Amino acid sequence: MLTYIAKRLAWMIPTVWAVATLAFLLMRAAPGGPFDAERKLPPSIEKNVKAKYHYDEPLWRQYARYIGGVARFDLGPSLKLQGRGVNEIIAQALPYSLALGGLALGVALFLGIILGTVAAAHRNTPLDHAVMVVALAGISIPTFVIGPLLIILLVFVLRFLPVAQWGGPAHLVMPVLTLSAPFTAYVARLMRAGMLDVLNQPFIRAARAKGAGGVSVVYRHALKVAVLPVVTFLGPASAQLLTGSVVVEKIFNLPGLGRFFVNSAFNRDHTVALGAALVYCVMLLVFNLLVDISYAWLDPRIRYR
Repeated sequence: MLTYIAKRLAWMIPTVWAVATLAFLLMRAAPGGPFDAERKLPPSIEKNVKAKYHYDEPLWRQYARYIGGVARFDLGPSLKLQGRGVNEIIAQALPYSLALGGLALGVALFLGIILGTVAAAHRNTPLDHAVMVVALAGISIPTFVIGPLLIILLVFVLRFLPVAQWGGPAHLVMPVLTLSAPFTAYVARLMRAGMLDVLNQPFIRAARAKGAGGVSVVYRHALKVAVLPVVTFLGPASAQLLTGSVVVEKIFNLPGLGRFFVNSAFNRDHTVALGAALVYCVMLLVFNLLVDISYAWLDPRIRYR
């Protein structure tokens, strides 16, 4: 297992390099630049600004300079936020996105696994159909609809929660529920499908033949194997949740990384956009590795050589 982990970590280096290269070239190929504005700068000032950020150099030299900075974990200065570096922006915004995403992930796993297991244990009953209808609604209704609906209901009608921004636990209820809703629905559907498949396996029939009850069969024997599809889904889902949802952060005015990522894309702030893309790439690789490692713990039949 240690050898397998070491190889996967080694493969992350060329993967991050490939993503950084592709993102760099795409940002440079996009129309417009970081120094374009409605009012064009005087030629002398524009020349000095480009020289300050090395945009007067050939593209290959800019690329080499950027990759060298990434290798030193230096993502450079922001081209729009004067006096701020990309490392500083990510260090400031990422903890908010991680906190929001971590809570949403926990809620999605807790509710999704319970709902999917209950639906599979009561297959083709009204309870099963009700859970699947709720899951379908969670997948179909986008977060930019769920968020305002929760605000109207819990803030203006019931006057139960504060509206937005980052504060105490009460401020996190609506953002967490909004962000976790579609992921809860996906987890519930995956869990139901995985549980139905496992309940038909020979080892489940053997457990029942030995006198194991329904609850014991589901939670002691089937759950650990049935959760594998959910674990597979958690790789990209965790990275997406933990790096923040742009829509949710915008609706509830949260200072997460997603807001900086979108603003940098619109403002052509190349360094911030590239830094956010690399953070997402690294987190996706790390979570996929954790998912693969967890397979061997969840299913003894899986071994890595």
